[in-house]
Amino acid sequence: MARNIPTKLEAKKRIAKLRKVISQERFNVHVLDKSSMSEAALDSLKKELFDLEQAYPDLVTANSPTQRVAGKPLDKFVKIKHPQRILSLNDAFSQEDLADWETRLKKVLRGFKSGYYCELKIDGLDMILHYRDGSLKTGATRGDGQIGEDVTQNLRTIEAIPLQLNTAAFEKKFKKKLPRDVYVQGEVYLPIKEFERINREQEKSGEQTYANPRNTAAGSIRQLDPKIVDARKLSMFVFNIFSDLGQQSHEEVHAMAQTLGFSVEKNSARAKNLEEVQAFLERWEKKRMSLPYQTDGTVIQVDDTAMNRELGVVGKAPRGSIAYKFPAEEATTVLRDIEVSIGRTGALTPVAVMDPVLVAGSTVSRAALHNEDEVKRLDLRIGDTVIIRKAGDIIPEVLRVLIDLRPKGAQPWRMPTTCPMCSGKVVRRKDEVAHYCANASCFAIDREKVQHFVRAFDIYYVGPSLIDKLFDAELISDGADLFMLQQGDFEGLPGFGPIAAKRAHEAIQEKKKIQLARLLAALGLRHVGGETAQDLARYLTQRWRKEKSGSPTITQLVQLLISVTLEEWQHVEGIGEVVAQSLHAGLRAQSTRSLLKKLERSGVEITLPARQKTKLAGKTFVITGTMDTVSREVAKQKITALGGHVSSAVSSQTDYLVAGDKPGSKLKKAKELNVHVLDEAAFTRMLES
Repeated sequence: MARNIPTKLEAKKRIAKLRKVISQERFNVHVLDKSSMSEAALDSLKKELFDLEQAYPDLVTANSPTQRVAGKPLDKFVKIKHPQRILSLNDAFSQEDLADWETRLKKVLRGFKSGYYCELKIDGLDMILHYRDGSLKTGATRGDGQIGEDVTQNLRTIEAIPLQLNTAAFEKKFKKKLPRDVYVQGEVYLPIKEFERINREQEKSGEQTYANPRNTAAGSIRQLDPKIVDARKLSMFVFNIFSDLGQQSHEEVHAMAQTLGFSVEKNSARAKNLEEVQAFLERWEKKRMSLPYQTDGTVIQVDDTAMNRELGVVGKAPRGSIAYKFPAEEATTVLRDIEVSIGRTGALTPVAVMDPVLVAGSTVSRAALHNEDEVKRLDLRIGDTVIIRKAGDIIPEVLRVLIDLRPKGAQPWRMPTTCPMCSGKVVRRKDEVAHYCANASCFAIDREKVQHFVRAFDIYYVGPSLIDKLFDAELISDGADLFMLQQGDFEGLPGFGPIAAKRAHEAIQEKKKIQLARLLAALGLRHVGGETAQDLARYLTQRWRKEKSGSPTITQLVQLLISVTLEEWQHVEGIGEVVAQSLHAGLRAQSTRSLLKKLERSGVEITLPARQKTKLAGKTFVITGTMDTVSREVAKQKITALGGHVSSAVSSQTDYLVAGDKPGSKLKKAKELNVHVLDEAAFTRMLES
């Protein structure tokens, strides 16, 4: 029976009450794990709210429960810069690893006192949510740690994510005013029962089932139509708050998140010492299979917020946190073949092809064997029955061979002496375990390089199939050739009409302006991935801006790259000796310089990030000796926060040497190069002025 349509004033009052009741029930179900009404009753309230908003569209607000599935399907995802770098975690696999970690903490931080927080590590996707004035503004994937994809429309469909923060409850409980901007970090996941439901529907419709909950969740989040995401019934746990809400411990972070309306993993617990940590791990290693979601380990961190902050960052990970991985589930299967794949550097990788088997929730039929030495270590032969497991419950690996089940006549495997793709000679370089195709013209290497190039340039429409067609038609030989193609070039390809050709051409042309970090990654140099490219870009940007303004042309970039010495590369923050040698050789290689010249001829332009309006922007610091008032890691963080760059060695590019007690040889070199030297007091004044 249709409801009577009330007046606008009556509707406005009723809408406000309905939203409050529906939002409270969302909080009850997703945060408190209890409900005050049946699902049918809740659906009835939602229907009444929907009808009232349909009658009075001007009363609809963005944070209304009816607006979770709103907006048209997207053409593509745009990028979002995170408020700070989203760090990854170092792994631990044993009690000894945790003991070593604690020993390192005590060495770095004088007066360190144990006190940890343990929370189950959910097997899902890292997400960053931004709330402005209490309302959900954006939600983004982790991406490369600095820039992610805007998936706000999809995240709005997840009931566990509040569209409006419970500001009043927070300010009442914690006696603090909530800042205008609040950033939280969480894990989006697919509950096991929903995964099973989706696969039942896939089977019923005769379609292929999904491999595991995590991959299904990842595929769901990257759907362009939020209605598809809504049907998947994803959920989310929040485990971190980036904004300063006065939190003094990670335990308090969980309490704050829950008060604001977020769902948190409720099995988390504080541990006084590593003995209590170990008890937590042993308990959940046994019980985790009974959980309604997948977990592959436990995140353990120093609970005290100030202490955790002072411990700082080592490499790409926070020093005060570590991820303990549960022992992987194992299974047996039969090895049917060993294939060889080839990467962009020409490295040949043996791959195990096995009878499909279910391991840790997903079906596995292939596993990388890394190199010939690994195959020999395992004594792996075709026809062997093998034990496989998932490293970290994610990456399948062959653990060992069951020799007693080996078929008669099985022969040891050897790396082929010729490339399986081009028949070129295969060589093993000195002091390396990998084998390489020695043919500089190997088309398989060229195709892998172009695929890597396309991913780095973030060209959506160009996939492996199109790249193969372009190579087969002899239209390209490297990534730079893509920018020289015309629409008519695509129209001659199999399956490409005018519309598809126009779309491919435009997708490439719109990427002619590229961030420096992406360009460096696109070059395909050995040991240079996305995060290393970010480190290089920061260093090169600061070096460029010491003498120039604007962005460099590619010709100017080449000149800048070859001006950096091997020693200087070695002292760039985040760059080690092996990477530095690869950079020094790779950037001077004729193939790299030819690729860059072709890119410039095709109109590709470099963009640098906006100049930071901070007092240390563009300044390079070296820190030596020990200081009384601040640790070296904290000093680095403060310099970086103010726009400066920290190097590990004094050079002509150094602006300041911060010299604490017992500075050593760096002080002598700084004086020789006329580098400005700051003692601890002067350094502190610089930071505080």
